[in-house]
Amino acid sequence: MTSLTGRRWAPLPRRRPARQVPPLLGLGVPVPKTSRWVLRAVSVAVPLGLWFFVSALGVVGKEFLPSPGDTWAAGWEMARSGQLADDVWASSARILYGFGIAVVVSVPLGILMGAFPSVHAGLEPIVGILRYLPAAAFIPLLVIWLGIGESSKVALLVIGVVFFNTLMTADVVKVVPKELRQVSATLGARQGEILRKVVVPYALPGILDAIRVNFAVAWNLVVVAELIAAESGLGYRISRAQRFLQSDKIFAILIVIGLIGLAIDVVLRLVRDRIGRWQP
Repeated sequence: MTSLTGRRWAPLPRRRPARQVPPLLGLGVPVPKTSRWVLRAVSVAVPLGLWFFVSALGVVGKEFLPSPGDTWAAGWEMARSGQLADDVWASSARILYGFGIAVVVSVPLGILMGAFPSVHAGLEPIVGILRYLPAAAFIPLLVIWLGIGESSKVALLVIGVVFFNTLMTADVVKVVPKELRQVSATLGARQGEILRKVVVPYALPGILDAIRVNFAVAWNLVVVAELIAAESGLGYRISRAQRFLQSDKIFAILIVIGLIGLAIDVVLRLVRDRIGRWQP
């Protein structure tokens, strides 16, 4: 085979026809709604079934792996006594304050970084450095600066979320098509109007996705914060249960945290889908 320049190329290898791939295994192939719900149910049923199976065999002691029945009983006892509700509210209140402050700071900052290259150039180095510092490493300093009260716990949540959410928001804003800005400017829109009426609405679904991801980080951090110098909260309850080898309570609390996170995730996803109906 000779190209237009006279250079000889090796002939293309013969290949067998590609095998037909099942729809569920195809790259980028949409999954039918029924199949999607089946896969979701299986993803929960398989680990739950393994838990039942291993605990029923008794190969692992109950102090290390409690049975689902023991876990349910421990969770029900904490709920009936009101202890669980108090701890859930204590942890949720800390997240509302800490995560709320982080979102209020990071979203506008991320929008400015994504929309204005000069702001991005000025802030990206320091924000990029700070996001690599483990939030838990600030606990000794926060205790020194703010004491062992609520302020240090809220500050830990802010530190652990604000830098990541800032950069993720900036990345979302940067991918807003330039054509939309250029058309708006051609029609006479000013910079502030383009930012408010074009850039922010277009990026809002992606910003909500970033918030949804970082909300899980906030839950991880609040548990870490409550393991030290706390008198209430789910992390504090885990720490107390660990002292007395009450693994059934630990499992119950972990399940509660997972269910709360799942509920919040579903709500944020529904809000995101409603706001971004125009997106594919």
